Amino acid sequence: MRLNEIGQQLRAYRVESGMRAEEIAARLGVSRAALYRYEKGEVIKLDTVQRLAELLKISPLSLLGIGVEYYSRSVGFFERLRQVEETADQILQVGLPSCYLVTSDSYDLALTESLFQVADLAGADAAASRAVAEQVLGILSMRKRIYQSRRPGIIAILPEQALQQLLQDGICGGLKLDEPLRRRCRAIAAAEVESVANLLDTEPMGLQFSLLPDAAPTTSCILLRQRDRATVAINPFRSDSGCTVPTGVAMVTGAPEAVATHQRVIEGMWRDSIKGRAAAERVRALLAAHRVQ
Repeated sequence: MRLNEIGQQLRAYRVESGMRAEEIAARLGVSRAALYRYEKGEVIKLDTVQRLAELLKISPLSLLGIGVEYYSRSVGFFERLRQVEETADQILQVGLPSCYLVTSDSYDLALTESLFQVADLAGADAAASRAVAEQVLGILSMRKRIYQSRRPGIIAILPEQALQQLLQDGICGGLKLDEPLRRRCRAIAAAEVESVANLLDTEPMGLQFSLLPDAAPTTSCILLRQRDRATVAINPFRSDSGCTVPTGVAMVTGAPEAVATHQRVIEGMWRDSIKGRAAAERVRALLAAHRVQ
């Protein structure tokens, strides 16, 4: 157990809970400053860990980083992912139609407009929904800034079926948007797919993309490698999905067996996937067929 990691998990679970730091501190009987010190990795008593776990409705072992961490809301999962990415040297991604860390500014602008439009239609819950959207967008933006400053290596295996669906629906495909915004989301999705084709074609240093032509994986996962450890994240949340209603359960673990099993599966997918110029041509064929429709 490392104190800084306990602090990181505490912050992720606090974000997941939706409670304010002031509320948790008051219910614990400590100051907000003390809670922030715990999150920064200062010494925390085991009885405080127990009370925090009860308050956040999680296992004390999860808070101590033992076993599997579970997140039912994208905001908590994205925060935990941000923390691991801060020290990751390599990121392997499987199952998603795009790699958020290398998406364009236009993608972020459309994502912001879409999440806010959905939040503003939430009636009495509009203010709370917008606050959650702002929180998610802030975490995503921070993840992208961390990537741009550190430039860890990225290996992304993109399923062809997922790219087809992205072209058809546009980004934020699962959200109910007005027609003008939906058209912009489709146009930006096409631009992102074109960017994927260019990455496949040029193979820039530190970015390795490939295309999985067969059936898409039943789940998406991210394997993050650090100098002395690795972490697996099972990811049901896309960056362009809604952020207020739970749509799945994310899992994060550093258990060696889980890491090794996912590593073997990812290596097999990489071996079977299409790369380079052949993959780029196939992606551009998808784009051409989409524009004809």
